Amino acid sequence: MLSTDSRAKVYLVGAGLGPVAYLTQRAITVLGRANVVIYDALVSQELFDLLSPDCERIFVGKRGGQPSTPQAKINQLLVDHYRRGKQVVRLKSGDPWIFGRIMPELATLVAHHCAYEVVPGISSAIAGAGLAGIPLTAKDSGAGFFIMDGHDPHRWPWPALAQLPTLVILMGAKNLPLLVNELVRAGKSPYTPMAVIKNAGRPEQQTWEGTLADMVEKTQGQSLAPAVIVIGDVVSQRIIAALPPLPLTEKTILVTRAADQASQFTELLHQQGATVLAMAALEIVPPKDWQPLDQAIAKLGDFDWLILTSANGVEFFFQRLQYHGLDSRALAGLKLAVVGKKTAQSLEKFGLKPDFIPPDFIADALVEHFPQSPAGLKILFPRVESGGRAQLVQELSQKQALVTEVPAYQSACPGHMPEEVWQSIVNQTVDVITFASSKTVSHFRQLLAQTSQANGYQDWRSLINHCQIASIGPQTSERCLRELGRVDIEATEYTLEGLTGAITNYVYQNP
Repeated sequence: MLSTDSRAKVYLVGAGLGPVAYLTQRAITVLGRANVVIYDALVSQELFDLLSPDCERIFVGKRGGQPSTPQAKINQLLVDHYRRGKQVVRLKSGDPWIFGRIMPELATLVAHHCAYEVVPGISSAIAGAGLAGIPLTAKDSGAGFFIMDGHDPHRWPWPALAQLPTLVILMGAKNLPLLVNELVRAGKSPYTPMAVIKNAGRPEQQTWEGTLADMVEKTQGQSLAPAVIVIGDVVSQRIIAALPPLPLTEKTILVTRAADQASQFTELLHQQGATVLAMAALEIVPPKDWQPLDQAIAKLGDFDWLILTSANGVEFFFQRLQYHGLDSRALAGLKLAVVGKKTAQSLEKFGLKPDFIPPDFIADALVEHFPQSPAGLKILFPRVESGGRAQLVQELSQKQALVTEVPAYQSACPGHMPEEVWQSIVNQTVDVITFASSKTVSHFRQLLAQTSQANGYQDWRSLINHCQIASIGPQTSERCLRELGRVDIEATEYTLEGLTGAITNYVYQNP
């Protein structure tokens, strides 16, 4: 049965090297509107920050020596979700055309008359060498290169391969000794330069340089996968940029934000060299009841000011406007006040600029610096369902403003802590835990406590004694002190840029 929804489509998308920075613009667009993502191993978790909160995620990764999803089941998943009218993303690491097992899936889609599109990605086979400073096609020693996989060395014609100037081997880390031995036996000089590049394009990228004769010894005891192996004289032309290390190099930072809000902060930290772990400590969902907001929207003409204190408030307020067939023109008679740069940027997406932004980007300064007397003003304040900004409402009311508070969204605590994050905390590899709101502090504490108990740890606080606690501002710091017992770093500018700068300064002062 064919899908009757014209929007239904399957996208075979290359995830590239992992970080969002190396994702194509087309891939970013497709991921942002996906209903279902069926993804492989080695796909970076940070790409999930691009997905909508209600996007279904299905892992079908294949790793050598481990249980894996049969290809026939993957094929069927693509067809089934397509027939349900979904926009389906089949997310593959690297480029789907290079060892991406794309043909069985394409053949299935064609056989079942499914609309599809292939979105190429940046392959580590090419980019890995470049990011390690190796020119695969150097003028004198790189007339061409051959890309191969290293899963089954016995099937390759090694005498022929030994004659080629440059070999690029993917998925060969496990068989490195055998690959090297086969090339030398086939006549390749043991002094041929070679390099092994692990985690190409990620902050933790690492490169070993040597020859066929000594590479196995140089990498003895190292975990190399996922790796790109380059063999040939081009390796000897490698250029290593003599740049000072970035300030957060070798630091692992845990970001606790809503899943759809973490990517900007992650990118800021990556730019400073940090390895970032993402943990969604908030799930942003619609309010339990839309009626209060709907009633306020129906009477927008009665209000003088609209106050928005978060990007979530902006997104959900305008989502509801659109539900009623309205757009930004419905606010023509209102003045707009927002708290924070991020909130202002969210507002600009709808073609609007705020009439007032308080200094220091905090709500506490809004009443003090309000551009007119609040007395008698009718103010609409869409906010999180649990309340929040109580002091702001109280101060406006004390100045005789008539404030109508309506829930526009709610923030819930996720059901569990990601296993990767838990293991990093237990193994004490996390250096800094960041909090950009009070809610994330409470939810992190709750998740850490319940995960610790489930794993037999009685004292959850001791698990984070080695970590620095970083807060975006005074209110969040107050929650850190109350629930975690301390705060080590506080931003002086209450933005993500300010928090990144505060962490960087702390590391400089405490090497």
